[in-house]
Amino acid sequence: MPVVTVQLWEGRTVEQKRKLVKAITEAMVEHADVNPDGLHIIVHDVPKDSWARGGVLGIDREEARDDA
Repeated sequence: MPVVTVQLWEGRTVEQKRKLVKAITEAMVEHADVNPDGLHIIVHDVPKDSWARGGVLGIDREEARDDA
C-alpha cells in the first residue's frame, strides 16, 4: 500500500488536484512499479498562516509582497 503525501498551500482548484493526482499516479506506476489501485495519494492543503519558512509565515510573505 504505497502512500504519497503532497502538502501545498491551499488555493488549488479541484481540477488542478485531479490533474496532479493523475500525474503522480502515472509516475508511480511507471517508475516505482506500483499498482494504481493500491496507491493512496493524500493532498493536504495547508493554510498560509500555518506554514513558515525562514521564521516567516506564508501569509506574512504574501503581505510583504503585496506591500512592495
